[in-house]
Amino acid sequence: MSPQCGGKSMSLNAEELFSERALGFRPTEIRELLKLVDSPEIISLAGGMPDDRFFPIDRVIEASTFALREYGKKALQYGSTEGIKKLRVLLMDRMENEGVQGIDLDNVIISTASQQGLSLMAQVFVNPGDTIIVEEPSYLGAIQAFGSMQAKFCTVPLDKDGMQMGILEDRLKELQKANIRPKFVYTVPNFHNPAGVTMTLKRRTKLIELAHAYDLLIIEDDPYGEIRFEGEPIPSLLALDGKDRVVGLRTFSKISFPGLRLGWIVAREDIMSKIIVGKQAADLCSPAMTQYIAYEFVSRGWLDDYVDVVRREYPRKKNAMISALEQYFPVGSSWTDPQGGLFVWVKAPDSIDTAAMFREAINAKVAYVVGIAFYPHRDDTCHMRLNFSAVDPEHITEGVHRLGDLLKSKI
Repeated sequence: MSPQCGGKSMSLNAEELFSERALGFRPTEIRELLKLVDSPEIISLAGGMPDDRFFPIDRVIEASTFALREYGKKALQYGSTEGIKKLRVLLMDRMENEGVQGIDLDNVIISTASQQGLSLMAQVFVNPGDTIIVEEPSYLGAIQAFGSMQAKFCTVPLDKDGMQMGILEDRLKELQKANIRPKFVYTVPNFHNPAGVTMTLKRRTKLIELAHAYDLLIIEDDPYGEIRFEGEPIPSLLALDGKDRVVGLRTFSKISFPGLRLGWIVAREDIMSKIIVGKQAADLCSPAMTQYIAYEFVSRGWLDDYVDVVRREYPRKKNAMISALEQYFPVGSSWTDPQGGLFVWVKAPDSIDTAAMFREAINAKVAYVVGIAFYPHRDDTCHMRLNFSAVDPEHITEGVHRLGDLLKSKI
């Protein structure tokens, strides 16, 4: 029987128990908005998912069946925090083939996708009130992870060539003058989420130069680097400067299947020792079963086959979106034209608040992600992120048409 007070049941006030950090937690706009678009009538350009029509289900079944038969109980047991050795070796070799040198097994850990990598970066490096440097706009999941640790965001705007290094240098001078040392610079250099832009080699070199001059750590988040379907690859920051000043975050979620919930982190040994303890506290280890499936899938060359399909199919989708934007969006709009990845970043005419317009878009049976979600200080109201990867070209064209008509009605 529950305790009684004045004849009424006492109700627990959880607000009095929450930590200061938890009181600051906010649901992401993407998760909240997706609740509104779960209707077959709505064309959703709001996701960030790969196109599941290209998933090679038969090969995944074969890899899964083999993993159970070959590894048996090991696939169903707890594993080491660092991850299955043979998968880590495979990923290490894969990165060496991309030009990353000087790493060994002790520099690679399997994470439960890259979002855990971001959470571990926050846990390992950020105290409440610490300053970190991020691009503006920046990946929403990173804003959430770092914000949950009560970081202070110092933002550097993007242009078509990525983070603007002149402004970054000005920010660093200002922080140095104020005797503030930022904990790290966080960047998504390839096919940025949400902006779709790629940091040029010149700017990557300048970022590394500034990192050495100001004794900075760089967190390089590269979920989309392998999904390049135009232009020439640019070496990663990790390849250009090594692991001393760069921590690399990678994921299977965008280059294969989000359902694996697997990623990996590359870091020097002293940083890795803290990451391992942080991961032990978070989840002990990533699932052994999906690690063995990933190993079989990658080692047989099937990941490369799948990425080739994506590189062939996604340009049609992206081109359909760009063509529709050119045809249907009003004068005063602008957008990026990515060479890879999943997203186009659109600026509406200045007078239009895309957050205020969202429910009208739902009524028009089309969805996007409001741009304000990607700004740590929530000081931009005229952008939207459109996803082309998960939608067929015909629905992309129709969805952009609906958005264009809505925008024109508000001018």
